[in-house]
Amino acid sequence: MNINDPLPPQIPPQAPPVIPPATPRTQNALGDDPAERQPISNFLAAVECVLRHPRRVMFQLRQPGAGKLIGALLFVSIVCSLVYGAVVGSFSGGVQWWAAPVKISGGLLISALICLPSLYIFASLSGAQVRLAELFGLVAGLLTLMTVLLVGFAPVAWIFSQSTNSVAWMGFLHLAFWFISTAFGLRFLSVGFSHAQAKSNAGFNVWVIIFMLVMVQMTTALRPLIGTSDSFLPKTKQFFVAHWGECMDQASKGNGANRD
Repeated sequence: MNINDPLPPQIPPQAPPVIPPATPRTQNALGDDPAERQPISNFLAAVECVLRHPRRVMFQLRQPGAGKLIGALLFVSIVCSLVYGAVVGSFSGGVQWWAAPVKISGGLLISALICLPSLYIFASLSGAQVRLAELFGLVAGLLTLMTVLLVGFAPVAWIFSQSTNSVAWMGFLHLAFWFISTAFGLRFLSVGFSHAQAKSNAGFNVWVIIFMLVMVQMTTALRPLIGTSDSFLPKTKQFFVAHWGECMDQASKGNGANRD
């Protein structure tokens, strides 16, 4: 080899290909899974999807003709709340057999309607790309999941309602079931809100507090739900904290611990 020959060109080594990290399932766009694009035909399928495939519900709420799905979700929530209300009314019997279901079902729907405008405003302020109809569908899904869980708790509540006379204990038990069901329902709504590309969750977190306050105040505005009264609705206005305090005080004194 002649030392005067030019050196062959140096080929730089190729860098290994960069493999992007796998995108978590929760960050995939709605509809990426073909199963999510299948229509929800009836209310039984809507219940199953809310429990097992919530992303399918969220995707269908963005499609034209979502009103049928929203109607199915509202129908399920009304029926389930009436069933659980009958269990609540079985504690006192009499008028409460029909009064408690009507109050619980109506209270849930009224609370959702009262809080829906503020949810839309907070969603808009956070930059979420979501329509009012879609938010209404998500709230309907929240109510559906809440009431289905309450129906699941109904046998336990019925056993205690037939074996105890303590109004305070039954009130605590129903509130515990309500808080658990609401927590799962709000998680469903939170997942749906996250797919709306909101820049911040601060508004949603504030709305959750407002929704919880409205719901617990509704239990006082529609009292009594467990005990008995000479009127369908209360004749005096009261804040729920004061009402609960009076109930606990009566229970501790033994004056209001039993059925009327």
